[in-house]
Amino acid sequence: MSGSIPTSRVANLVGEIPAPAFSGLATRLASVIADGLLPLDQRLPSERDLATALGLSRTTVTRAYGMLREAGYAAARQGSGTWTRVPGGPARGHDRALLPQPDRASTMDLSCAAPAAVPGLASAYAAAAAALPAYLTGHGYFPLGLPELREAIADRYRRRGLPTSSDQVLVTSGAIAAIAAAAQALLGPGDRVLVESPVYPNAVTSLRRAGARVVAVPVDPDGWDLDAMEASLRQAAPRAAYLIPDYQNPTGLLLNDDQRDRLGAALARARTVAIVDESHADLHLEQLPVPAPMAAHSSSAITVGGSSKAFWGGLRVGWLRVPHGRQQLFTRARLGLDLGAPILEQLVLTELLTGPDGDAHQQRARLRAQRDALAGALAERLPDWRFRVPAGGLSLWCELPRPVAAALAVECERRGLVITPGSVFAPEGGLASFVRLPYTRPEADLLAAVDVLHTAWTALDGRHDVADPVRILIA
Repeated sequence: MSGSIPTSRVANLVGEIPAPAFSGLATRLASVIADGLLPLDQRLPSERDLATALGLSRTTVTRAYGMLREAGYAAARQGSGTWTRVPGGPARGHDRALLPQPDRASTMDLSCAAPAAVPGLASAYAAAAAALPAYLTGHGYFPLGLPELREAIADRYRRRGLPTSSDQVLVTSGAIAAIAAAAQALLGPGDRVLVESPVYPNAVTSLRRAGARVVAVPVDPDGWDLDAMEASLRQAAPRAAYLIPDYQNPTGLLLNDDQRDRLGAALARARTVAIVDESHADLHLEQLPVPAPMAAHSSSAITVGGSSKAFWGGLRVGWLRVPHGRQQLFTRARLGLDLGAPILEQLVLTELLTGPDGDAHQQRARLRAQRDALAGALAERLPDWRFRVPAGGLSLWCELPRPVAAALAVECERRGLVITPGSVFAPEGGLASFVRLPYTRPEADLLAAVDVLHTAWTALDGRHDVADPVRILIA
């Protein structure tokens, strides 16, 4: 959404300017734009106003703006000043290969529940690059993860009330790799594994590739049916259970401490090991009490975490937290996948976790505003759709008045909007009345998407006979 950036904000972000002033100012401005601290397509202060605020000459600011434009971090618009941008433009940040019509540049993708990079990520990469030479004299293999990163992850669990040592943490190339390692360690051909429905489909794929037979337990839009889950644990006696208790994907539900206690006891009775996906655990968007990690309620639980939801999807680093005494089993499984996550990305994540925004509060503030914008627009334009506003996570789980989610997805696609019908999240079929709508895009995009949803919904005209569109879901 275009607009103007207040002069005071730019001056505060620029801070101390290295000499010479014109190139130092250009460097600082490029840094804060690259870091996302200044949004794209926004008008920078006039040269006169910024010069006054910074105590510089107007000539200095003019030269700095010129350098900024030459570097691709700004563009001049005739008669309207200098506007922020990034080299190559925002379109460069999107790989369209997974879209139904990859050559259609105007397509808006709401199938991927992953936000843009957290502000400050570019600086974390710069700091990591500066630290990298210290590792170049060695072979570069850290199959279990950099010691400093493992300790930073362990410290996060300790601060959440779950005693954890660094040797309980195994670093992986993303959360999906962590799930795959857990499946390889715990499951064999024919073993039963309990999963929620709806559920993150890529996790189910990893479980099935390990040879597991999936037993699905419904999760209602308003909460878990723990009676049904206990019955399934008792009757199926699954070897493992894949659970997302923290802002469940796609429903956004949060399991409270009492429910976790009850579920932990049921898992213990069934001798079922929980594989707990905490990918969304940091994305709490309200000032509410945060439950203790599921592993505090189930001592045998294997916890999966990752950096892609809280920080950036391109930062492919995940981890496993395993109970004491099981490290060797999971180490063997982890080494069966690859020989370690890239060193640079591990250094970046260490910078983020130990820095001032280690809890991703800037990301959460942005997501909160986008969530509220999407929810408000849906309530106004499509009042017969049912959804609850989640206290965290990345998406709204919307129930339609009739089971036409697949038809709606096709109708939206004709109008340049890609959405995901509920059937994608159904491990055993169904959920034809649901769609997942992530609020990970800028507010202007979300409002435009609701306009398309309204038009497509109106155009459906009672149709029920459209087959599910093929969807490759990555987040």
